[in-house]
Amino acid sequence: MTTNPRQYAAIGPISVFLPERVESNEVLSADNPRWDMELIASKTGVYNRHIAAENETSSDLGVAACRKLFKEHDVDPASIDFLLFCTQTPDYPLPTSACLMQSKLGLPTHCGALDFNLGCSAYPYGLSLADGLVQSGVAKRVLFVTGETYSKLIDKHDRSLRTIFGDAATATLIEAHDEPSIVGYKFGTDGTGAGMLCVDGGGFRSEKEKFQPAKRRWKSSLYMDGPGLINFTLSKVPGLVDQVLSDAGASRDDVQHFLVHQATFKMLDLLRKKMDCSEDRMPLMFRNVGNTVSCTIPLLISQMREQQKFDPQQLSVMIGFGVGLSWSACAWRDVLGSNVVSR
Repeated sequence: MTTNPRQYAAIGPISVFLPERVESNEVLSADNPRWDMELIASKTGVYNRHIAAENETSSDLGVAACRKLFKEHDVDPASIDFLLFCTQTPDYPLPTSACLMQSKLGLPTHCGALDFNLGCSAYPYGLSLADGLVQSGVAKRVLFVTGETYSKLIDKHDRSLRTIFGDAATATLIEAHDEPSIVGYKFGTDGTGAGMLCVDGGGFRSEKEKFQPAKRRWKSSLYMDGPGLINFTLSKVPGLVDQVLSDAGASRDDVQHFLVHQATFKMLDLLRKKMDCSEDRMPLMFRNVGNTVSCTIPLLISQMREQQKFDPQQLSVMIGFGVGLSWSACAWRDVLGSNVVSR
């Protein structure tokens, strides 16, 4: 009796979809003349962000990213075995947005489809879910989609949030591969910090039990404690990286790139300094898209592939952190990268 050799998830092509509308810092300044956009940009590192239209949802963006993936890389929708959709801004409380996307994309009815609600730490989480599906033999091709429309939660006069967040979607084709290229998954959770980044309306928790942020200054549904999140990031990420590398049998010196959730310039500049990491090894590429939450790491990988930044023989580390509080990381070699740059 013969058995099929185990296969592993590998990151295939990635396509990105950005909404048509662009909000530049000049637009924000015109709406809010008292904002010092030069000072704000020096802290955030964001100069432009894409904003979904009023009737454009995260699943719409995700469907557009998938269609782009299918067209750019000659992917047959009938070959998809499973759809994973990560969003914190779903179309409805139910049904799951992934089911709506399956229909719109014409994926086969034997295709599995599920949403998972996770923000800034989402990409390593999603990769681990896809890896489990591939290693268990359930799927050979997984379509992993991220889509966020945080702009719908932000008041136009909210200086702390409108200047940072942008909307986006990404579609990653996860392919079965004979050798492991993603290793050392690590995760962490601290729900005591849930109130640092939260939307406390729209659910079923009673009014008296909702989060009560101490420093809420604007009318946005979304609340963020920026300083608290910076302290959390600086306390968790360096040790998280070392745990991943220990499992991978490597050290920080072996890492070609640290692919970090693209939060803000201030946060990542402090993290670079704490980890004694050069700018080329911890790249920042959110100037014209902003913080796109679950989309930041795949968007970063897509941009870096276009610039041919990855050596398939060298190790990179992906690191996500934020809302939850939640953190995640894994080590990765881009074994399929030379074959997946968009035509």
